[in-house]
Amino acid sequence: MSEPKRITTPLTDETVKDLRIGDSVLITGTIYTARDSAHKRLVEALDRGERLPVDFNGQIIYYAGPAPAKPGRPIGSIGPTTSYRMDPYAPKLIANGLKGMIGKGNRNEEVIAAQKKYTAVYFGAIGGAAALGAQSVKKAEIVAYEDLGPEAIRKLEVEDFPAVVVNDAHGGDLYKEGMATYQRS
Repeated sequence: MSEPKRITTPLTDETVKDLRIGDSVLITGTIYTARDSAHKRLVEALDRGERLPVDFNGQIIYYAGPAPAKPGRPIGSIGPTTSYRMDPYAPKLIANGLKGMIGKGNRNEEVIAAQKKYTAVYFGAIGGAAALGAQSVKKAEIVAYEDLGPEAIRKLEVEDFPAVVVNDAHGGDLYKEGMATYQRS
């Protein structure tokens, strides 16, 4: 197994194009958390022609709602939520500059097509390792939709946040490739 690729945010097209399905990455920089309710509000704002409360250009959204922080920690456990619930909203956010998403599970064809068209990537986070993910978070603050509680948009400063490329900007799909490999066996 090769060494993980170290990437920093904001992501550039060149960085995203260099990533391939199955690549392990360690992300350093800023990532944002947002789940279903926040995504709905973001897309509704875009539909009304409003500016978003956060500039997602070149950024990554982590589909997560963290647990409360323990004393002395910036955040509690922060595991990925199922990504398909964001599929109705992701293509519009990708078209507006979002370069990466982190979650778990498959994405639909519209999301994969938007990733190819606008050079974006989908990462899988390690489900069941929410406490491990939290160790990479150095700072966390709510930046939008505080009324959503755990689903508010948070800005996280992370160092070496672990993820795996599931869908790359070239149309690759790790889940489909994996299933095809085992079907050939």
